[in-house]
Amino acid sequence: MSKIIGIDISKQTFDVSYLEKDKLIHKIFKNQNRGFEQFTKLIGTSDWIVMEASGPYYVQLATFLHASNFNVCVLNPLIIRRYSQTRLYRAKTDKKDAKTIAEYGAQYELKRWCPESKPSIEIKQLYTALELLKKQKHQTKRQLESFEVTGLLSPDLRKELKQVLILLIRRIDKFEKKIEQIGKLAYKDTVERIKTIPGIGLKTAIMMSVITDNFTKFENYKQLTAFVGFSPRLYQSGTSVKGKGHICKMGKPQIRKLLYLCSWSAKRVNKTCMEMYKRLKEKGKPERVIKIAIANKLIKQIFAIAKNKKYYNENHQSLYCIN
Repeated sequence: MSKIIGIDISKQTFDVSYLEKDKLIHKIFKNQNRGFEQFTKLIGTSDWIVMEASGPYYVQLATFLHASNFNVCVLNPLIIRRYSQTRLYRAKTDKKDAKTIAEYGAQYELKRWCPESKPSIEIKQLYTALELLKKQKHQTKRQLESFEVTGLLSPDLRKELKQVLILLIRRIDKFEKKIEQIGKLAYKDTVERIKTIPGIGLKTAIMMSVITDNFTKFENYKQLTAFVGFSPRLYQSGTSVKGKGHICKMGKPQIRKLLYLCSWSAKRVNKTCMEMYKRLKEKGKPERVIKIAIANKLIKQIFAIAKNKKYYNENHQSLYCIN
């Protein structure tokens, strides 16, 4: 009989919990190859291993198990947190978390995890590093400006800070070019198709290809919209409680920012988005709400273009009705 194995993983170790003959088994292994090999001795071919996407710590174990042809499921940590809350669990230990993950896996349908492609991982890492460099550039620039306002900044310090700024600008430019180079090579056809959508640029086309792993991770555009974090969240109860609606921001802030910027251009050059902008403006909708709606429309167009492997054509809108 197959079993569900829950794993709570950290930098150094991972806790394993599962039921065997109605008895709860708990073990701890090192988060390294030797520990992985010891753990595999407990696993049957039909068993499921369930874990959370805990930062970068789960990746090596999940990849090792997938390469060994075991059934691996990686869950969003928020799913387990919400599940734990519904069960009214108060204890928070590695042993308890592993048990909770195993309980969840036994009650819900599990989807097999597959590792991301090498270009996708490399671009994500470069993009994260790029965001940090941009923050450092902004902070250094603000610091230099604040020192100069005092009129007491020494020439030597001014020179040093300006050199730091120049170095950061060069690094940012280098990382951006590297991302474009990898993206164009890995997702050439998909990126070229997406770029034909008015309002969508190269950066957005590459990042949409990256987060979807060349559009293999999602079955419909609604899943992609939820992943990005543009799904509407309603707040209503009965006839008296009608709160203001918001978007669900549990997705990817970087790509959400890019799509929001794209909506500014799309409202001027994308026929469907232009019509949407005019219609919502006439209804008195705020500018931010309209742009979020346009961003959602762009996601739908991007998904349809990539899945159908077609180029954008404003006269064939039926193409963009894909689910």
